Amino acid sequence: MGMTEADNMFKEFREHSVAEFFKKNRQMLGYSGKIRSLTTIVHEYVTNALDACEEAGILPDIIVHVDQLGNDHYKVMVSDNGPGIPKTHVGKVFAQMLSGTKFHRFIQQRGQQGIGASGCTMYAQITTGKPVKIITSSKKGLVYETEVMFDVKSNSPILTNEIEYKGDHVGTKITAEFKDVTFNWSEYGPSEYIRRTAVANPHARLVFTAPDKQRFVYERVVHILPPRPKPSMPHPSGMTVDDMLDYAHHAKERTIKSFLTQTFDRMSSDRADEIEKLTSIDFKRKPDSVTWKDAEELVSAIKKVKFLAPSSGNLHPIGEKQIEKAILNVLSPEFHAVRTRSPSVYRGGVPFIVEVGIAYGGKAGHTNGDGGSAKTEVMRFANRAPLLFDAGGDVITKTIGEIDWKRYGLKNLEEIPVTIVVNLTSTYIPYTSAGKQAISDEEDIRKEMALALMDVGREIGAHLRRQFKRGEKQAKRSTLLRYIPEIAGAVALLAVDNKALLEKKLLELVNKKYAEGAVSEDDDEEDEDAGATADEPVVEESDD
Repeated sequence: MGMTEADNMFKEFREHSVAEFFKKNRQMLGYSGKIRSLTTIVHEYVTNALDACEEAGILPDIIVHVDQLGNDHYKVMVSDNGPGIPKTHVGKVFAQMLSGTKFHRFIQQRGQQGIGASGCTMYAQITTGKPVKIITSSKKGLVYETEVMFDVKSNSPILTNEIEYKGDHVGTKITAEFKDVTFNWSEYGPSEYIRRTAVANPHARLVFTAPDKQRFVYERVVHILPPRPKPSMPHPSGMTVDDMLDYAHHAKERTIKSFLTQTFDRMSSDRADEIEKLTSIDFKRKPDSVTWKDAEELVSAIKKVKFLAPSSGNLHPIGEKQIEKAILNVLSPEFHAVRTRSPSVYRGGVPFIVEVGIAYGGKAGHTNGDGGSAKTEVMRFANRAPLLFDAGGDVITKTIGEIDWKRYGLKNLEEIPVTIVVNLTSTYIPYTSAGKQAISDEEDIRKEMALALMDVGREIGAHLRRQFKRGEKQAKRSTLLRYIPEIAGAVALLAVDNKALLEKKLLELVNKKYAEGAVSEDDDEEDEDAGATADEPVVEESDD
């Protein structure tokens, strides 16, 4: 028989690895422009270094060098003082997609897909044809070096020039070359990424050297590590039928009841018994016997049972004191306010915490590098990792845009020297893409962010009103002081002959009424009222 049209259509049918997919769709990993690509590389390596140090209980010391080798051709070196990588895992860490310690765990970490470092290796390979050099030590006194490349078709590593020797190297050092990338000093470049990393990670020491040899050192201002993140169990309220079936078929427990109580957060024995009564399932059966119909019954019954909110003990936000220290260290503002909201949940069962900080004056805000006045700057973070790109599709940007800032004295928000810091902490960040640069618009997350932003808005509003009143009183004082000599002279002619004494008395009276820089208790009480209104005076510039 001859080939049919269908046979002809499927002659080119091939299976492809996940690495091949991302090679053709590298923009999904953040490699969609020359500036963004270089920042993505620095982001992936620094993120891994911070996570590794924190999990090992080590205060991070991270060094980043970016050197220019030619036109759109750069070398990136990132080193850390972490625990190192075992020799048997180096290849998988740097050249195997969806391989790692994060994706399968419900745990608060910056990265979570097992793609980042491997994506960098792939990008180095397809733009320069060169491997990534790794030097690491996971055992004291023993150093391992290798060069890593990607077998894209099989999604597996190729290791060459492997050597192992005695030495005192600590942590991991990565050196790689990239083309089709470029460095600049914009708010999207590597230097800004490091600056923002210092804001969200005040316990880390970060050193960045730019291609022109400018060196920036961000010393740690917090000398205590954040609590070590621990894996948590999924909450039953967030389960889909497919999730339930997958968990059941991988369960090691002997009965469905024990599977439920051992797998899910807040699932007590009583809750499991309550669920059993709402189904036709025998909970003494083995979990791997659960069918799709059974899973549907379980999920349906779970929705009818009331559970406590997910445990938030495994969530560790930056913390108000730590954010305050970081803001003072990096921005040196005239005024700042910080707020951490109580834990909440989205999608019915994923816990999260929102933190917001606002800084006014000093080094707050950003300029376009032309020496102009500072404008409002938004620093977005997810589990302490800066998000520099895709701001338009991010829930943080949308929420900030929905706040009525005029109410807090911030008219024309875009033109004010203000930095707004927002960090989302969660066991699972709902990114909009594999590039991990924007958080999806989840209603529960947006609501918590709005409440936190309004909290700090009220504080800066009170500060600006006090600042305005001080200025207003000083203006009145200056006006009166200008007229005192004339008034004293005129009154002296009419009533007395002691102009100097009269002038002294008038000066005392003005100073008492309008003491320099003073704000009365009545003024403070007014600031405690409902908040600024749209028709109140607006202060748009700092005293400087």
